[in-house]
Amino acid sequence: MAGPIVHMFPCLKDNYGFLLHDPATGETATIDTPDAAKILSEAAARGWTITQVWNTHWHPDHAGGNADIVSATGAKVFGPEEVTRIGAAPDRILHEGDTVKLGNATAQIIETPGHTLGHIVYHLPDHHIAFVGDTLFALGCGRLFEGTPGQMWDSLDKLRALPDDTVVYCAHEYTASNAAFALSVDAKNADLVGYAEDVTKKRAKDIPTVPTTIGREKRANPFLRADNPQLQAFVGHPGDVVATFAEVRERKNRF
Repeated sequence: MAGPIVHMFPCLKDNYGFLLHDPATGETATIDTPDAAKILSEAAARGWTITQVWNTHWHPDHAGGNADIVSATGAKVFGPEEVTRIGAAPDRILHEGDTVKLGNATAQIIETPGHTLGHIVYHLPDHHIAFVGDTLFALGCGRLFEGTPGQMWDSLDKLRALPDDTVVYCAHEYTASNAAFALSVDAKNADLVGYAEDVTKKRAKDIPTVPTTIGREKRANPFLRADNPQLQAFVGHPGDVVATFAEVRERKNRF
């Protein structure tokens, strides 16, 4: 049986939109709603009808298009309770351990507070896919607008535990700037150096750096390496994972 199809496309300034389509049933979900008009256009071009909205968090570039999508399609909205901060409550509020189905595909919900307190990730284990919103980026992680460094580290640690071959769809094209920062704190990491070179080549040709994989990020992303002794020593917090993560995040804020 064919698995779900992911269609990714750029929108807004640096967001990515994602449509998840189940060929067997014809159901289609939009992962977040950064740009309703663009999302509807991309679905129509493929002959797909959006039946579900899967929100990761409440920020306007992730849930701001919910009302327009629902008005145009009648789609049901799934997401964390915090989505009510920007509009109508989801038809179904999701929590850690819940599942949501799109045709024959099942996503497991992982709560990942940090960027926002209610942020969630959709993990499709049978298909080795994760939609991570703004929790994890290629060579980066989201800013801590609402959560603490400890919360964010715990959230990233949950994602580190996913299989290495999990394909990670993050919501922004931030990788070039993330790579430049990562090299400032982990320059001797050969995996990072090679990754950064690849990013430079892709962006020079306007090729997306998303998706990535959990395995690649574990090897090169400094925000997933706060337990690495060399990184801990470099930023001045040997033996302290959370303090190392907090220091790396603060350095990125100022970079």
